[in-house]
Amino acid sequence: MERLREKFYQKINDTELRIVREFIDKVDWSNRMIGITGGRGCGKTTLILQYIKKRLPLNESVLYVSLDDIYFAAHNLVDLVADFIRNGGKYLFLDEVHKYQSWANEIKNLYDDYANLKVVFTGSSMIDLHKAKADLSRRAVMYEMHGLSLREFILFDQGLMLPSYSLEDILKNHVPICLEINKVTKPIKLFNDYLRYGYFPYFLENRMAYLQKLAGTIDVVLESDIPGIINLPMASVEKMRLLLSIISEGVPFQPNINKLSEKTGIARNTIIQYFHLLEDARIIMLLHASTKGISRMQKPEKIYLYHPNHMYALTTANTEKGNLRETFFLNQVSQNHTVTFPSSGDFLADDQWLFEIGGKSKGGSQLQDHPNGYVVADDIEYDSGNRIPLWLFGFLA
Repeated sequence: MERLREKFYQKINDTELRIVREFIDKVDWSNRMIGITGGRGCGKTTLILQYIKKRLPLNESVLYVSLDDIYFAAHNLVDLVADFIRNGGKYLFLDEVHKYQSWANEIKNLYDDYANLKVVFTGSSMIDLHKAKADLSRRAVMYEMHGLSLREFILFDQGLMLPSYSLEDILKNHVPICLEINKVTKPIKLFNDYLRYGYFPYFLENRMAYLQKLAGTIDVVLESDIPGIINLPMASVEKMRLLLSIISEGVPFQPNINKLSEKTGIARNTIIQYFHLLEDARIIMLLHASTKGISRMQKPEKIYLYHPNHMYALTTANTEKGNLRETFFLNQVSQNHTVTFPSSGDFLADDQWLFEIGGKSKGGSQLQDHPNGYVVADDIEYDSGNRIPLWLFGFLA
């Protein structure tokens, strides 16, 4: 355990507190067991290390370990924790839990066996699917961490702290909000930078290599994370990669399951299963006509890549402006709202607000009969009435 503690202290020493995401205050750290999931690269590890550095003593009562460490090739978690407790352990932080085969049952046992131990674990966004098998749902309080919003990107890039707004605030008060933001920064220029490289915090390390690193991250999810969680053979991984390639070239993709099956050699039901695995891994987003009666085997109306950055990383052929606009809007709004595919317009949020997405000259003809219809227009600093700048929806979080 001493080697693990040395690694922990080195990580703490390297952890900066210059910028700490507000997500840290959304977590109720008083809970005995906390799970933080999210797509690979969104900043989960940094967040928990920042929490430790800011709020906990660096002594024997605290330990951070990553469960993909080589230590666990010859040791198990149960024995490590028993030793930790004997030496005064109180706060245990377990990173990358999905890399440890029996993580769910062992963490459940930790909760049941050590009433005075607080456990925080992080893992792939996919582990929510499997927490129920160990009955973690009544033990762990789960949070999902997303990548950076446009507002957070501005903080990381410019050091400028701006407020976030609710969707209702933006719809009702977008003119004064836009005027205030435009007084202190140039949101349109920063918005275009964000579309290309702003979703994951590691853009600060090397912007030139950002898209290459993101493409590599997606490969790791396909080749390691997904197979490790659901025991998928490599032949199936290659089929999933082919399916993702086809989706990437045609987003927003309107799936014809029979044609996809013929083209890929993947069975119809398996294709739909792969859609959901890719969505759970936060690589794509599925848009359905309604949330009522949605099942894991229902075909989506449209498929989008998860964020505009994914479009640049996976294909250079389909970064058309209209696709980027829709992907951005869906990504930002769907984090806290239910977004569905409407009979007219582009998106329906929470079954009440209808949105049409387009450029600065976009009209609202498809919204005429809807009492809560809004045109979301690109390349404008502000507008009046039901016309709202697209970039402003990056201030929802």
